[in-house]
Amino acid sequence: MQKKYKNLIVFLSFVAFFNVGGFLRAETTLPLVNTNTNATAPVVDVVIVVDKFIVPLNVTQEQIVQSLFDQNFIKDKNNFLLIFNKTKGDILPGAYKINTNMTATSVAKVLHGKPYMKWVVIPPGLRKEEIAEILATNLSWTKIQKSSWINKYTKMKFDYTEGVYFPDTYLIPISESPLQVANRLIAKFNEKFSPYILNFKNQNMLWTKGLTLASVVQREAANDADMPLIAGILLNRLNQKIPLSVDATLQYARGDKGKGWWAPITVADKKIVSAYNTYKNAGLPPHPISNPGLPAILAVINPTKTDCIYYLHDKDKVTHCAVTYAEHQANIIKYLK
Repeated sequence: MQKKYKNLIVFLSFVAFFNVGGFLRAETTLPLVNTNTNATAPVVDVVIVVDKFIVPLNVTQEQIVQSLFDQNFIKDKNNFLLIFNKTKGDILPGAYKINTNMTATSVAKVLHGKPYMKWVVIPPGLRKEEIAEILATNLSWTKIQKSSWINKYTKMKFDYTEGVYFPDTYLIPISESPLQVANRLIAKFNEKFSPYILNFKNQNMLWTKGLTLASVVQREAANDADMPLIAGILLNRLNQKIPLSVDATLQYARGDKGKGWWAPITVADKKIVSAYNTYKNAGLPPHPISNPGLPAILAVINPTKTDCIYYLHDKDKVTHCAVTYAEHQANIIKYLK
């Protein structure tokens, strides 16, 4: 597996033109060249400006209109609202193609339509099937496109099974193909993960192993603050050749049986024959079981030093760890019964 992963990190150069927290106007200038060879005027006669107006998530209509005014897309806010409100419907978050030469009526018409780029929010800790559901819903994919993203485009060149579809907020063109979207998420992973490869090397840990452990920590921790402790406990198990015995790996192996991808495991689940069954198999699973965020990755790089081997979360999601199994049993009685 490791040889397959070695070529996974491809350092991609790209420029981000959007800002999640605010409005942005992106301009593309298209000069029209004067073809009259006898002319003494400058070679550029006219400049057409094509603008991309981005509506962030969680903004009010008043904020949108103010931004349109500030960027000279409209001349009169009250007049624009009168025109816009003649047609029912809100301005959806995303990117729209408008320019400063358009009338207020034309701008209102565009903003009443669908954006040509849409925001897609991918939370940490999901498996790629769950990410596919989010992408398909937001980008209006067909069943075939969704299936291709899961079964084809996410594992075309190397073993892109899990872990490299970075959780973040993306602004994605609705025309983008599932393969392009997969590459977009991998590029974000490369950007976020590559600065820490040397940290794993300094710990004598292959980055692929570190990513796999981070995916387990992501699913097992109650919150971000909890992650370094969980990472420290799981590393203790690995170093002492103790099976991880992690429920989340069984959930990944079992899949969705009609009760959700991460439904609680049963006694029968512990008998699943799978390389992901960390109750039966020592060490880490062969691949990540989720797509972890940066806090989980950093927790593996900087784990809490602890002697604990066992842990549990009480009803308030507080973690209680124990050095011995007897202490762990006492914690079960105290916090879970």
